[in-house]
Amino acid sequence: MMPRQRLSWFRRLALIGALLAAAVIVLGAWVRLTDAGLGCPDWPGCYGHFYPQAGHDYGRAVREMVHRYCAAALGLVICALLVFAVVNRRQRGQPLAPVLALFVVVCLQGSLGAFTVTMLLKPLIVTLHLLGGLSILGLLWWLSLEPQRREPSAKEKKMRRLGIVGAAVLTLQIALGGWTSTNYAAVACPDFPTCQGLWWPSMDFRDAFVLSRGLEVDYEGGVLGQPARAAIHVTHRLGALIAGSILLCLGAWTLLGRVGGRVRVAGGLLLLAVLAQISIGIATVRWGVPLALATLHNAGAALLVIAMATLLRALWPAPSLGMLPLGGGDATR
Repeated sequence: MMPRQRLSWFRRLALIGALLAAAVIVLGAWVRLTDAGLGCPDWPGCYGHFYPQAGHDYGRAVREMVHRYCAAALGLVICALLVFAVVNRRQRGQPLAPVLALFVVVCLQGSLGAFTVTMLLKPLIVTLHLLGGLSILGLLWWLSLEPQRREPSAKEKKMRRLGIVGAAVLTLQIALGGWTSTNYAAVACPDFPTCQGLWWPSMDFRDAFVLSRGLEVDYEGGVLGQPARAAIHVTHRLGALIAGSILLCLGAWTLLGRVGGRVRVAGGLLLLAVLAQISIGIATVRWGVPLALATLHNAGAALLVIAMATLLRALWPAPSLGMLPLGGGDATR
């Protein structure tokens, strides 16, 4: 098989992994939102078996195990990518360092998945689990895309710096979203743009962001009072305002600036993803946090990660395959 064909197959496998990671993220949200996170109180099995057993809250157990099966399939795909990268590490253009990072992240993610169950849905662990899943999605999507084949212009280099800032604020906003969901704070403000009919309701910020409350606390259903939940919800809204403004400016800049077509397409995707996520978030609140919209809101976060990775990949320089030195000179890209 020719080197370019090997890289093509590698990217196809990474794309399969990215699509599977997106499915796992949405399934994970569905499991959490339907209170099935403890449908199987042990790990990796379910009541001592590797498949759900009748008589143990069967519906919740099925949902949890479907999520685990898909996560296991994703782990196998990432192992296959690692083997492929190591075997072809001397091939020009074959990424290796990002695949090693991906393997480390998925191992940590598996540990977080176990802790999510054994620590009774501890919000910090569940939020880190969400961030880990989205990190895996971003890395897989990055690996599935062909590198940029030309040197970025001066304007594109400035965009890349803003893109890195955008990726950082997006990460913080997703963490806030995870904290909101795991503390059952989505319903704390049933109206929009106000919260409980007020622009600044009674809020308890001190209690809202306590990372640990002990190991024996069962967090299913939430343990915070209304003022603390309102503080989390309002903080998430303010974060959405800041992150959304930065990402919208970045997307608009790519469309209005003189940049390559690939960058413009990626910026347009980012704009659509941000507008869609804002719309879904508002609709979720106004319609009382229905399951379908709450799950779709998590899918929107995955789409934002994909859009951000696509834009950064389009802005990232990579030497031409024909000019790469032997020994995997592009292994870090």
